[in-house]
Amino acid sequence: MNHLTALASAAFGSTIYLVTFSTVRRLNQLSPRAKVTGLVVTGMVLCAVIGNVAFGSLSVTLGFIVGGGLTPPVHRWILQRRKR
Repeated sequence: MNHLTALASAAFGSTIYLVTFSTVRRLNQLSPRAKVTGLVVTGMVLCAVIGNVAFGSLSVTLGFIVGGGLTPPVHRWILQRRKR
C-alpha cells in the first residue's frame, strides 16, 4: 500500500465530507422543492465520486474511508471549541 496515496485520499475524503456538509446546510435554508432537488443532485454527485474512488486501488479506498470517517468528530470538536 502506498502511504502517500492513502494520505492524499484521506484528505480528499475529508474535503468531500466538509463540502457535502456545507452544501446540505445551505440547502436546508431553501424552499422544500429546491431542497429536494439539491439533495438529489448532491446524492448523485456523491455516488459518482464514491464509485470513482472504489474503482481506484485499495490504498485509495482505505484512505478515503479513513478521511471521511475521522472528519465528522473532529469537525464537531472544532465547532464546539469555537463556541466557547
